[in-house]
Amino acid sequence: MRVTQSMLSNNSLRNLSESYKRLGKYQDQISSQRKITKPSDDPVVAMKGMYYRSNLTEVEQYKRNLSELYVWMDHSEAGIDQANSGLQRIRELVIQGQSGTNSPENRQAIAREIEQLKEDLVNVANTQVNGRYIFHGTDVSNPPVVPNSNPPQVASNLASSSIDGYKVEVSKGVSLKANVNPANVFNQELFNVVQGIQNSLENNDPTQLNGLLGQLDSVMDTLSGERSELGARYNRLEMVEARIEQQEVMANQILSDNEDIDMEKAVTDLTVQESVHRAALSVGARILQPSLMDFLR
Repeated sequence: MRVTQSMLSNNSLRNLSESYKRLGKYQDQISSQRKITKPSDDPVVAMKGMYYRSNLTEVEQYKRNLSELYVWMDHSEAGIDQANSGLQRIRELVIQGQSGTNSPENRQAIAREIEQLKEDLVNVANTQVNGRYIFHGTDVSNPPVVPNSNPPQVASNLASSSIDGYKVEVSKGVSLKANVNPANVFNQELFNVVQGIQNSLENNDPTQLNGLLGQLDSVMDTLSGERSELGARYNRLEMVEARIEQQEVMANQILSDNEDIDMEKAVTDLTVQESVHRAALSVGARILQPSLMDFLR
């Protein structure tokens, strides 16, 4: 087989082109810190990367959902605590109002304080988070208690207990209820009892206060039970958060193993390729010497 000068030149140039391509590949990897810069570089890595990135995006969305749950539960806890404090104060005033030493004026003054506490209970029941009512189940657009009514009237769906809880997905196929059961917190019985206490004191009729005090205790027990249930869900939420944080760490690690380069190896490969490229240039310069035809021209 006859080897010509052009064959040597073409082979040398082709090899040098491949060497430049490898140099460019290593330089791109180091600058981007990624194994590939486009799917055609390694379709398998690109396909796995899409799958792993989708999993990571899903985990990040669940973390945002957890944040929403924390906001709802924290505000629900604060609302129940405020309502419980208000009812406890009303209970103290009822016991005070039962005393026979109170004059009608004294009972009127007690009734005025209870009226203010009643209005505060209405305000707490109509608490909003980001423009949504948290004590009205899934009907977050409408207030659960109608203000400026005597006694305060709860919404019809709340009065009939035909309202569902507001749920948020925290993992695939798993949802947690963000709010408390509105029928057990700010129900019509609560406002009727408070209004009855106010009316008895205004009418200077303490004989009904003993029965109303028992109803008030029942309402407070129901409220405490709902608060305990909220605390149990809050504990579960913290456990879910810890698990999702672990999933996020693992998802990031898997994605990094699939796409990120080993920087030490990449730098070593680049250094070796630079040495090979210089050697190829040196050898090529010796092979591609001027031929006889170049002199004849």
